[in-house]
Amino acid sequence: MQPSSEAELAEIIRAAKGPLCVKGGGTRSLGTCAGEVLETSGLSGVVLYEPGALTLVAGAGTPVAEVEALLAAEGQRLPFEVPDLRGLLGRTGESTLGGVVAANASGPRRVQVGACRDSLIGVRFVDGAGTIIKNGGRVMKNVTGYDLVKLLAGSWGTLGVLSEVSFKLLPVPEAGATLILPGLSDRQAVQAMAAALGSPFEVNGAAHWPGQGTYLRIEGFAASVAYRAEALRRHLAAFGAVEVEDGTDRWAAIRDVAPFQGRAGDVWRLSVKPSDAPEIVARMEVEAVLYDWGGGLIWALCVEGDDLRARLGAFQGHATRVRGAGPGAFHPEAPGVAALTHGLRAKFDPRGLLNPGLMDA
Repeated sequence: MQPSSEAELAEIIRAAKGPLCVKGGGTRSLGTCAGEVLETSGLSGVVLYEPGALTLVAGAGTPVAEVEALLAAEGQRLPFEVPDLRGLLGRTGESTLGGVVAANASGPRRVQVGACRDSLIGVRFVDGAGTIIKNGGRVMKNVTGYDLVKLLAGSWGTLGVLSEVSFKLLPVPEAGATLILPGLSDRQAVQAMAAALGSPFEVNGAAHWPGQGTYLRIEGFAASVAYRAEALRRHLAAFGAVEVEDGTDRWAAIRDVAPFQGRAGDVWRLSVKPSDAPEIVARMEVEAVLYDWGGGLIWALCVEGDDLRARLGAFQGHATRVRGAGPGAFHPEAPGVAALTHGLRAKFDPRGLLNPGLMDA
């Protein structure tokens, strides 16, 4: 099923007799879902773009690449640096805006501008009863009552099927630079990234690729980038040699987890307290790791079939299996959170139609 309008989407959900598997471009979906496929790619097109107001409204099925090209022509971009995981997951197709929101997909720039949900200012969606719901709007100061905008981001289609999304935008900076610290241990790298992110030099990317280097990104006006890069280099002198590289080309590989592409094994994504990251990685016994968000995000490449959660045991954070077979792609929720989740799903999807079982442990 592929509705071409919000009204048609609502009618399909109202008439549904069994489970529906909501699908955008299919480029970043996790877990398994049994049911009839409901594709949102027909809900495509830019509804409103106001470059002067830094605002975009588009259908949930609009391809990300189409939006990025439109914004680039005006010197603007989505703030949160959308990851392209097709190479990592071995997928084809076109990533859609609705899929990005449903996954709350966010790249390295999250350490400065926040996640996808922090740039999302409005949504339209259809709940499991077939009711069309609107929340938020086209400007930032628009939310009263329940903030369903933030709730829908990261809900993976289990609370409603997105039909339209609205974003605030940012200008593309004039220049950028990448600082490289070679030869640091994981613990030293996390300390260096913390020092950089805690500095006044506006670092908007902090990643560590063991065996390759520790990377820090600065963007802005050319003169400001040059000044801040040199100041940050001196600030980090205690960690050894610091190279300064013009440009930010290497960050696409970090964003898209390119070091793991084409390599066999399962891929896990862990969100942790940055200072805990080195100790957690030491307990993993995995093939390779990549740190992002200053150590707050760990990508881990494991032997196929290895249950990383069982290996780690209890830790503060959560682990999601991004690539690999088996049940429980998402981390089990604490009892209190699970009760809240169950209550929300019962409210928004009383018949249990939307992506049933997708996020179950």
